[in-house]
Amino acid sequence: MFSEGYVTPTSLSVRDLPWQIHWSLDKCTLCGRCTTVCPVHAIDLGVFRKRMVDAPVGLANQPGNVFKVFYGIRQKTDPAYACIGCGMCNLVCPNGAIMPYRTDEADKLRFHINRGGQPRRRGGRRNAPGGILDRIKFIRISMLTDPALDAGRHEFELRTLLGRVLPPEENLRLLKEQGWIPPVREIYPLIIGGMSFGALSPNMWEGLQMGVAYLNEELGMPVRMCTGEGGCPPRLLRSRFLKYVILQIASGYFGWDEIIHAIPDMKEDPCAVEIKYGQGAKPGDGGLLMWYKVNKLIAAIRGVPPGVSLPSPPTHQTKYSIEEAVAKMIQSMYMAWGFRVPVYPKISGTSTALAVLNNLTRNPYAAALAIDGEDGGTGAAYNVSMDHMGHPIASNIRDCYLNLARLGKQNEIPLFAGGGIGKNGNLAANAAALIMLGASGVQTGKYIMQAAAGCLGSESDRCNVCNIGVCPKGITSQDPRLYRRLDPEKVAERVVDVFLSFDTELKKIVAPLGRSTSLPIGMSDALGIDDAAAAERLQIKYVV
Repeated sequence: MFSEGYVTPTSLSVRDLPWQIHWSLDKCTLCGRCTTVCPVHAIDLGVFRKRMVDAPVGLANQPGNVFKVFYGIRQKTDPAYACIGCGMCNLVCPNGAIMPYRTDEADKLRFHINRGGQPRRRGGRRNAPGGILDRIKFIRISMLTDPALDAGRHEFELRTLLGRVLPPEENLRLLKEQGWIPPVREIYPLIIGGMSFGALSPNMWEGLQMGVAYLNEELGMPVRMCTGEGGCPPRLLRSRFLKYVILQIASGYFGWDEIIHAIPDMKEDPCAVEIKYGQGAKPGDGGLLMWYKVNKLIAAIRGVPPGVSLPSPPTHQTKYSIEEAVAKMIQSMYMAWGFRVPVYPKISGTSTALAVLNNLTRNPYAAALAIDGEDGGTGAAYNVSMDHMGHPIASNIRDCYLNLARLGKQNEIPLFAGGGIGKNGNLAANAAALIMLGASGVQTGKYIMQAAAGCLGSESDRCNVCNIGVCPKGITSQDPRLYRRLDPEKVAERVVDVFLSFDTELKKIVAPLGRSTSLPIGMSDALGIDDAAAAERLQIKYVV
């Protein structure tokens, strides 16, 4: 930190860092595990010189100084190596000799993180605490206990539809004129949101796929997983498990060649095709796969050289507006699969979502609309995008549903909500609230990573290094030394556990409302909130 005796502008003390590492000399055996496992190299082995006063017995002997040398753990104060508080050092320490603690001082690192003229980019989600979804209550409860609906004796299944649900007379007209009706899939209302093969490690991806396959084939739960942008492993495209997958295609066709070449060899059609136009964490900014994570396989799938950063490519030059883009992409994707697969766009939560939705209502091929709210996303994003851009998903999905209701099409175009669902651990309650606000289903990604793989990141800006490929658990890393820490079979077991527990909790909410044959989509009279302004905005009851 010191250069020729001068203090540099970014000189910081340990006190100025958001995380301080407490180390015990008495417990430490200098095994070196903590320094080896630290993902950002925030600690190293140091040599310390300790002065002790030697006071010999007797007046004839003069006291003096005795210097002792010992080895210990030293925390770096360079902002480039600042501790992220992941706690991996404590997890591997056999004696509990080391632990990071959050400082009670103001975080001064935020003023020094943008070295080299580059603003801060990080993984994870925005760090704003709380959320409107966690404050919504379910207030319409049946006064009688019906054994068929009682929350302790669930005998019903939770299902939703993905696809354009036209009136019977419209289906007959299309069948007569074109010999075709829109394809519709019956799926589970909780979808594993789009996290790309480049963003997640191979072991994490394999674990998710194994868990989804088990839920479908052994437990009869039609759970679906979205691939995210940039293609997917060629082996998956040619397997029978593709029917449990929603293929995501971005507006720039990243990784599209690999999918096109695999179509003749596909044993099964995908569940659906999602066209990504926006993401909640970085609306209008696109995704960013940094060069740390672009290995040879990912580069080959995406058709780029290895070791280069991959921002989402710009919209293809054949399209000049969102309206034309949606129409052309939906039509071309339908044609690619012979009009057998539902196709729908995904956009970020914004005040212009209504314009996209109104355009979809006039397009009989549009299967659904997915909206990603401001709290969505785990990939690399600039802080200014994550913290200051976007639209809350609750109000955005509510606006879209009420607009469909005014047009008389609320049961025709399914809406799927994502972004911050389960942010504080209340996955089922958040999902139920969004469904009653008008969503047909929800998408979640970060919750699955936290629950199924033990992600150490949090909304208090702990860890959140998903973007640079040094994930200490191996969830979002392409480095084999890191992702081999993750057991795909254990991930699959946890995915199954998460969905089974979510199923029980959601039934405990839905059953007392008297809904056992269908989801309570748009059943807003069952919702209440203790904020008058929020109640007026969402058009639900104000309760105190």
